[in-house]
Amino acid sequence: MLKRSHNQEVFAWWLQIAQIFLFAPLAIFLLGADSIENPGWWFVVGTSLIHMLYFVFLSRSYSHGDLSLVYPLARGTGPALVPVLGVALLGEEVTVLASFGIVLVVGGIFTSSWWGKGLGIARNPMRLLTDPGIRYALLTGLTIASYSVWDKMGVQFVNPLLYMYLLAAGAASGLAPYMVWKHGVSAMRKELRLNLGPIVVAGILAFVAYAAVLSALQVSSVSYVSPSREVGIVFSVLLGALILKEPVTTGRIAGSVVILLGVFLIALG
Repeated sequence: MLKRSHNQEVFAWWLQIAQIFLFAPLAIFLLGADSIENPGWWFVVGTSLIHMLYFVFLSRSYSHGDLSLVYPLARGTGPALVPVLGVALLGEEVTVLASFGIVLVVGGIFTSSWWGKGLGIARNPMRLLTDPGIRYALLTGLTIASYSVWDKMGVQFVNPLLYMYLLAAGAASGLAPYMVWKHGVSAMRKELRLNLGPIVVAGILAFVAYAAVLSALQVSSVSYVSPSREVGIVFSVLLGALILKEPVTTGRIAGSVVILLGVFLIALG
């Protein structure tokens, strides 16, 4: 839905605004039922700032490249970094079988993106950084790794559903001046008029999806959760082909199979 929107950056901001209104009753109930411990508010502020960067980089990567190319690249950088950060910063332990699964997930992601391009990339790796879609996708991956580790710590102090609501509210509020400056009020109104339904649906889907991830982070290692959620890449390839009519190459099919195998090994590990 983001890829098919008129203005991807404005759409990404509006879906956060939709989350604020749609899930306000839930947030009020959770705030009344369970107060937030002092460190929790610092984690909420931090994740809001990181997610502000994430949404800007993600929407810009979609603006410059195909969903089925940009999305795997953005998602691949995060899982490659998260286990390293999880072990180094959080003292997590990763089993040998799960480590192999993580490698497969990352390998499958880049296989789906770079099938048939390996030789050209090896000859001129700096060419990747000249492509704006790839550049923003890599920056997106860096923010994914950052918020994954940060949120692993944050949900130890805040209910995952409330944490999700507060980060959406914080990111949307922080991005508001930028959106007005960059796009103008008329463009923001136009996007809302053209895509109100998709904005609402995307807001619900995004909220539920990451709230589930946050819940998983409460009971499992970020080194496992972050790579496992990348099974969504398989669906992005299918949806890119069926709905957006983007090409499905041999590499994207092979990469999806490898990702599924990697997630299976992580589960066993």
